[in-house]
Amino acid sequence: MAQVDEQQTGCTKALIYCRVSSKAQESEGHGLESQETRCRQYAASKGYDVAAVFPDTITGGGDFMKRPGMVALLSFLDAQPDERFVVIFDDLKRFARDRDFHFRLRDAFRERDAKVECLNFNFEDTPEGEFIETILAAQGQLERKQNGRQVAQKMQARMENGYWIHTAPIGYRYQTIKGRGKVLVANPPFDAIVREGFEGFASGRFATQAEVQRFFASFLDFPRNRHGAVTSQRVADILSHPIYAGYICSERYKLNWIKAQHEPLVSMDIFEKVQERRLGASHAPQRKNIGNDFALRGIATCACCDAPLRSSWSKGKYKRYAYYLCQTKGCEAYGKSIPRDRLEAQVGEIIKDLQPTGGLIAITTRMFQDAWAMRAEQAKAKVQAAKRQMAKVETEIDQLLGRIVEASNSAVIRAYEDKIAKLEYDKARLSETALKEQPPQRAFDEKLELALRFLSNPWKLWESGQASIQRLVLKLAFQGPVAYDRNQGPRTPEISMPFKALKGDWGSVLKNGAGGGT
Repeated sequence: MAQVDEQQTGCTKALIYCRVSSKAQESEGHGLESQETRCRQYAASKGYDVAAVFPDTITGGGDFMKRPGMVALLSFLDAQPDERFVVIFDDLKRFARDRDFHFRLRDAFRERDAKVECLNFNFEDTPEGEFIETILAAQGQLERKQNGRQVAQKMQARMENGYWIHTAPIGYRYQTIKGRGKVLVANPPFDAIVREGFEGFASGRFATQAEVQRFFASFLDFPRNRHGAVTSQRVADILSHPIYAGYICSERYKLNWIKAQHEPLVSMDIFEKVQERRLGASHAPQRKNIGNDFALRGIATCACCDAPLRSSWSKGKYKRYAYYLCQTKGCEAYGKSIPRDRLEAQVGEIIKDLQPTGGLIAITTRMFQDAWAMRAEQAKAKVQAAKRQMAKVETEIDQLLGRIVEASNSAVIRAYEDKIAKLEYDKARLSETALKEQPPQRAFDEKLELALRFLSNPWKLWESGQASIQRLVLKLAFQGPVAYDRNQGPRTPEISMPFKALKGDWGSVLKNGAGGGT
C-alpha cells in the first residue's frame, strides 16, 4: 500500500500548515511550535523534504481565503505549478472547522495538484472516505458553533453582572482580582485627563467638543490613532460612553444601564450635563491662544462703546509689547492702545479692595453652616422620593416585558424595547440619587475652607499671575464685564453677591432676592 501511495504522489516535497486560534495560544501555549514539530516528524517518517512552513493565528470559522498563512500557502503553490507538493496538517480541525469551507479548501488543493495529509486522519477519494470526511467536518463545525455560543453566553452573563468585557476604555485598565476575574480599574494619568475633560465640558470651561479634543491632544501620551492624532470621533465616543459614569450598555447583548462593578470616573450628574451640552446648541470653537497672555480678554470692555477690548502683541525695536485696544470703527477710542500691565494692575487694585473684615467672615461662616444643614435635610427628602420613583419605574418595566412576550409584531416589540431602554436609564439616574449619602462631618469644613480662603483674600489668587486663575477670580468677583476708560481707568464693576454681603452691602443683597424672606 505504501508503494502505491508513493507511485501516486511521486513527490518528496512537503509544505506544513499550522494554526492556533489566538495570539495568546501562540505566545503562551507554544501551539504553533508543537504543531510544526509533529508535522516535521511525520514528514521525516515519510521521507518528505519540508520546503516551507505556513503559520496562522486566526479562528477556524470563516473563509479560509482570509487567513494570511493559507493565502500565502496557496500563492506558493500557484508560483510553482510544475512542482507537486504534499500539504501536511497536524489535525483535521486545523484544516477547516466549517463544513462548506472544508470542501472548498479540498477543491483548491486539487486544482493545484497538491495532496493533503493529516497526522490523525487518512484522506480517501472514495464515496465512503468522503462520507466520513463530511461527518468529521460537520462535527468540527458543530463544536465551533457550540463553543462560540458558550463564550457569548458567558460574556453576556458577565456583563449582566456588571463587568465590562471588551477593550478597556481610555482611563481604565484591567486588573485581575481574586474571586472576580478581570475588573476595570483607574489607569493614571489618563483617568484624571478623561475626568477633567468631562468636568470641563459639563461646567462650560470647554465650550465645544473641539476644545476637549485639543485638551486631550495637549498630553503627548494620550492614546492616538495610527496617524498620531486624537480624532473628534474618539472624543465623542469618550464623552458619550456610560462606562465612565459606572454603567454598562450593550446593543449587541441588549443591555441597558446595568450598574457596573468598577468605580466611575464621573458622577451621573456630570455625565447627563455632558450629554445635554453635546446635543445642545453649537458654539464657535475657542481660539487656541485666547487668554494665554491676557487675563481680561473677553472681560474688559471699552467704556466708550461697550465693545470687548481686543488684545495683541506689538513688536518694538528690542522686545514685544502687550496691549489692549478698541477696534470698533467710529468709537473715539478706536485704535488707541492700552498697555496690558497698566490695565491689569488697575483692575487688580479693585480685587485687592474686596477683602472683607474678620467679623463678616465669622457671620458668613455661620450662614454657611445653617445653609449646609438645610441642604442636608433636602437631600434626605430627595433620596426618599427617588426610591419611590424607582419602584414605580421597575413596575413599568415588568409590565412592558410582559407585553413583549405577548406581542408578535416586530415594530411593536422594538417600540417596547426602546421604552424599556429609556426606563432603565431613568432607573439608573434615580439610583444615583438614592445612593448619594449625606456628606460626612468633615466635608463641610473642607469645602468651607476652600470657599472662605477665596472670599477672604481673592487678591492672593490674583497675585499668582496665571491668566487662567486670574480669569476665574474675575468671574467669581464681578457680575459682568469690566468697563475701562484709557484716561480714567476702570469703572467700578458690579460686584458679585457674596462680596456684597461680605462688605456689608445687605440692602443690595436683599434687593436681588438673596435674602429670601429673612
